[in-house]
Amino acid sequence: MTMFPKFSKKREGDNVVMEQKLLQNVNNLILNAETCTGCGICVEACPEEAIVLGLVGAARRGAIDYAAPIDVDEVKCSYCGVCVCMCPFNALTLKVDGEERLPIVEKEGFPQYDRTMTIDQEKCNRCTICEDVCPRDAIDRNVPEYEGTEEDGAKRQSALTSTTTFKVDDEKCTLCGICGELCQAIDVKHKAFSADSGKVEGEVLWDESKCDGCKVCVDMCPTEAITVERTVTANKMKGEVQIVNEDCCTCTWCSTNCPTEAITIDKLIEGEIEFHSEKCPGGCSTCVEICPANAIYLPAAKPAGEMAGAVEPTIAVNKDLCIKCGACVNACPGEDIIVLQRTGLKMKGKETDLFKRVRDKLFTKRTSKVKEDKPGEVGLKMLGNA
Repeated sequence: MTMFPKFSKKREGDNVVMEQKLLQNVNNLILNAETCTGCGICVEACPEEAIVLGLVGAARRGAIDYAAPIDVDEVKCSYCGVCVCMCPFNALTLKVDGEERLPIVEKEGFPQYDRTMTIDQEKCNRCTICEDVCPRDAIDRNVPEYEGTEEDGAKRQSALTSTTTFKVDDEKCTLCGICGELCQAIDVKHKAFSADSGKVEGEVLWDESKCDGCKVCVDMCPTEAITVERTVTANKMKGEVQIVNEDCCTCTWCSTNCPTEAITIDKLIEGEIEFHSEKCPGGCSTCVEICPANAIYLPAAKPAGEMAGAVEPTIAVNKDLCIKCGACVNACPGEDIIVLQRTGLKMKGKETDLFKRVRDKLFTKRTSKVKEDKPGEVGLKMLGNA
């Protein structure tokens, strides 16, 4: 006799798929183990306590490939979608009968992150800085190739929007053909040579679409018969640069470094973080390697004369770039080294009682903890009550 519900869990590439099969529908909670940072927000948000932290540091550093940074109990899970709403990295997806849905949001039972991340296309000069600094590959730079590296690629001069004028002084021009030999935009056409006139006759033809205004023809003309003038009407490259919202972690690397101040980023999570580097075990760089925002770094060594008896820090964090996700706290192999206090969540939608309970848990001060209560599971050391 078939009994419902039925539960299963399977690994499909980078995805871990949890399934709840009911009599009339099928629910799937899908975890992308590659995207998951082990921040642990879903662990604290889960109303059924169905999610636990795994070996975050080892998983994110690639030391192990058999486990994800978190583990979901497919039987305990109610497939409510709260974890999906709260994951700042979009590592979790809920499907109902194969369709991505969040019924809890549809019924106004839980809010979602209010993601504000925009690029002012008028200010943006299509440079590459935001794409280069983004730690999450969240920049979509859709700008044509101008070096001819692609088949039928745009020519470099097409990066500029300009008008070019080409004039030949017929009285000075000898129709020598040098300009035509040098440039594909110029064609010197000679009439049939005839003893009747005994002269070279013809005309100089110019194709504006092939001219880049380089003025080589002007400089090489032996009789100074050519004049080229180019008026630039727009020096902004064609195309568009956009932020892929679902991939953006709001670290502000892009907005901080944008040379035209075209990018606006509002952080999803506010708070404070402290590093007690004097407790940090020498040689460990786990937090640096797993930080999804590239906000943690190994400080450059200072000359002994500048230390004045101080202890050189082994680890540090740029608080402006930190997103307060908590991955470093979960991965740290020491105790009381990193202290995190979240103070704000940027949400949209009705703040229900369930959300308020989740928020209180997330706002509880916590720190790194060495002890594992259960093998393969990482515990958090809470410094207060939710």
